[in-house]
Amino acid sequence: MSKVKTQSLHKRNDELANANRQLEILSNGIFQNGELPTFAKKIKETNNFPLRPKKLEILQINVGYMCNQVCEHCHVDAGPDRKEIMTVETMKQCLEVIRNTGAHTLDLTGGAPEMNPNFRWFVDEASKAGIKDFIVRSNLTIIRANKKYYDLPQFFKDHNVHVVSSMPHWTRGKTDKQRGDGVFDKSIKALQDLNAVGYGLPNSKLRLDLVYNPSGAFLPGDQAAMEKDFKKALLEDFGIRFHNLFTITNLPIARFLDYLIASENYEDYMYQLVDAYNPAAVENVMCTNTISVSWDGWLYDCDFNQMLGLKVASKIKHIKDYNEDVLKDRDILISQHCYGCTAGAGSSCQGSVT
Repeated sequence: MSKVKTQSLHKRNDELANANRQLEILSNGIFQNGELPTFAKKIKETNNFPLRPKKLEILQINVGYMCNQVCEHCHVDAGPDRKEIMTVETMKQCLEVIRNTGAHTLDLTGGAPEMNPNFRWFVDEASKAGIKDFIVRSNLTIIRANKKYYDLPQFFKDHNVHVVSSMPHWTRGKTDKQRGDGVFDKSIKALQDLNAVGYGLPNSKLRLDLVYNPSGAFLPGDQAAMEKDFKKALLEDFGIRFHNLFTITNLPIARFLDYLIASENYEDYMYQLVDAYNPAAVENVMCTNTISVSWDGWLYDCDFNQMLGLKVASKIKHIKDYNEDVLKDRDILISQHCYGCTAGAGSSCQGSVT
């Protein structure tokens, strides 16, 4: 049986449900005593401090932390017991920004964004804004979780949505270990449903990409090599096709931080991240071209900072006051979790960055 816990840190009243406690852990110990350099010190050494935004390309909107899964690595600490859901009022404020943004990509995430009761209305309205790349991040199993979701592949197709889906591995054992019993089989069926309406097929404009993140305290392998392995295995075993695989490094926050501490891997993992620091990756970290919007409309440099409660260092802090020109003139907030995005080939919600 899988050992994946069935409640979020918040539901369990775990101390790590508190973002400030996570930041304390990331600032103390091996970073406080100088054993490892802080991220600020490291990027100063490579002349990347302070981190500043470049041209805004991606508007990433989290429509709620509710999810039908409780994955052991989840940096959002999402789950069925999370009730934070974006309201129609906040969605309307987001739509106003989407219609006027200079960003070319709209990226909807969660939790399982499809569980927001107004998700379809929001996608319908947002798809009219003429955004070049409209991403929905799906955990796949939601498509098979209930009959009311069975038509999501056709709904995505009708709105030309770019589906980016979580898939920890091409085997049942590794997938279910990270995401819970039965997840692999439901994910395979969902991918087959997406293929059936045209997603992921060669030369198809209906984009289907997969996201891989490691199931333990180690860094992801080479993205291109892993993509070949995934494509071969999924095609041979299940007849499944997809376009690209993105590898993402697990950042030491929320449930993955909980896992690292419980398994006594925290210090070793932080050493791995610091040792793998790549100055070239700093140039293209996602916080330099992205604005992250939380379910309640607050603005963050990235999805990870959102989960740590680190609002943008700007007088514009909420979607209702959104001003791209003002937001451009800010320093990006950093802590030691940022090493996760600069390790090796780098990592972002769009995969490797170098």
